[in-house]
Amino acid sequence: MFHSVARLFENWLDPFSRSDNLRPPEKTLAFVWFYVSQAKLAFLLMAIFGGSIAVLEAGLFWFVGRLVDVLDTVPKEAGWDGLLAAHGGELAAMALVMLAGRFIVVTIGALVEEQVIVLNFFNLVRWQAYAHVARQSLSFFQNDFAGRIVTKVWSAGQSTGDLLTSLLQVVWFMVIYTISTMALVAQLDWRLSAVIGVWIAIFLVLARLFVPKIRYHARESAEASSMLNGRLVDSYSNIQTLKLFGKERQNDHYIKAGFDRFQDTLRPFARLLTGVRASLAILSGVMIVMVAAISIDLWFSGAITGGGVAFTLGLVLRLNMLLGRMMTQMNSIMRNIGTIQNSAELIARPIDLVDRADATALKVVSPEIRFENVSFHYGRKKGVIDHLTLTIAPGEKVGIVGRSGAGKSTLVNLLLRFYDVEGGRIVIDGQDIATVTQESLRSQIGMVTQDTALLHRSIRDNIVFGREDASDEQLLKATDRAEALDFIQRLEDQRGRKAFDAHVGERGVKLSGGQRQRVAIARVMLKDAPILVLDEATSALDSEVEAAIQSNLDKLMQGKTVLAIAHRLSTIAALDRLVVMDKGRIIEQGTHAELVARGGLYSELWARQSGGFLDTQGVVEEA
Repeated sequence: MFHSVARLFENWLDPFSRSDNLRPPEKTLAFVWFYVSQAKLAFLLMAIFGGSIAVLEAGLFWFVGRLVDVLDTVPKEAGWDGLLAAHGGELAAMALVMLAGRFIVVTIGALVEEQVIVLNFFNLVRWQAYAHVARQSLSFFQNDFAGRIVTKVWSAGQSTGDLLTSLLQVVWFMVIYTISTMALVAQLDWRLSAVIGVWIAIFLVLARLFVPKIRYHARESAEASSMLNGRLVDSYSNIQTLKLFGKERQNDHYIKAGFDRFQDTLRPFARLLTGVRASLAILSGVMIVMVAAISIDLWFSGAITGGGVAFTLGLVLRLNMLLGRMMTQMNSIMRNIGTIQNSAELIARPIDLVDRADATALKVVSPEIRFENVSFHYGRKKGVIDHLTLTIAPGEKVGIVGRSGAGKSTLVNLLLRFYDVEGGRIVIDGQDIATVTQESLRSQIGMVTQDTALLHRSIRDNIVFGREDASDEQLLKATDRAEALDFIQRLEDQRGRKAFDAHVGERGVKLSGGQRQRVAIARVMLKDAPILVLDEATSALDSEVEAAIQSNLDKLMQGKTVLAIAHRLSTIAALDRLVVMDKGRIIEQGTHAELVARGGLYSELWARQSGGFLDTQGVVEEA
């Protein structure tokens, strides 16, 4: 029965239902409302039942006072029979409220909070924040710590949910309880209600004084916390490098500097909170003594009964506890607001590289690539690529050569539209890549990079990224062609998963560089896109393995338009055409033999690599 009821609430809100327009506003309240508006009814019910619980809490103290007065009217010798005869109906109503009413209100409130808000709303915020941030440009992620981004995305869901829960469970509860308390006490004597009113007014003045300061320090500590988290994740992600260079102690100083900054932001915050608690202690002490003194004086004068004194002091003591709890929660609330502000600054950023509203899917029949007067400077005035024009015919294999920093990899990044050109345009099969969707563009390009990073998933998952609907037969064929099948079949991870089910570790660290590269090549072979980009595709392979798969790469290139970058010139010497870049411009083009004979930059690079000992003609023929 309970599981059936719980399931109804659990299925109320689908955290993954929204897939478009995921960018929230940057202002804190608007940011919160963007997500809360998707669960308005749940939060409304939470407010209604939270307020009802507050009324019941205040009513319990009235019950206590009323019970004291009832007992005064019944002689002890009358026993239960006399008590029930005189006040049976009233006592039954009290019991019904305690046993049934309170149970229903608390249970429904708990179902809304736990099954709807905590289970689904928290993840709604996290999922939508993740989905929006994941669509940011490559430069967005290159300019920040991955750990810092993850912290802000995750914290946005936690803090938004916690903030609303705290506001409804504590602040709203406190408001309703205070109103109920003042109304009940006013029935005894207006002076008692007035003292409580003054108490609340002074409390609000203190809150007005302290809350802005708490909010400021909460935001600062949230920023310092995300910075420190980013440093920790960065250190753990690069632990091999730290150990390789024996820099643990030096890195400890770097991490400690982050801790010092965090401590420096936390110290004034802690002092402020101590001051708040001390101020509340003085205020509550004075007010409790005043209420007690007035209640006793009214009892002496016969204005109220002993039950009235009991329920008044009970309400006031509970009020004091709730005010203390609320100010303690104010710390949490302000921390959450600070965290939300900090997260919103990152999550709410507009995506700076988006598809046009009228973007269409790229359709490639004849995979010609044209770079037409392309310029790109990473936002600077000059440098990188300047007025570059290059046409690659359908099926042509072109190698890009040049010194480091010549602009080769940038050219590839522009082709993949990781960045938008700042001048000119890039055209594939007659279609400007700026007018097509990024997803369709990249689906038509297969790429193997020099630094292959695999996902910490199974070998199968990593390879079928190339084609999700691939059959097992196609998977086996692709891995065999990439000379990867033998080592994959021998794999076993620490959990006993074998072969294609074995997981490769973060960024594929459990595989050697050559093994990672062969998995990447298998993935591209499975994708079988009409355009192929090779960025130092065989640089991580030893000579024997490189020779073994080179013929398979040649087969893969058949019928495709190929753009290959290589520092090891012997790997691209046999391509149809070589393009030599320097300082963002094309300075030479031609076949290997033509460029060597010309005596330019390519000839110089070739001479350095051959060392003057290799027979140039022989290398060309062999290639």
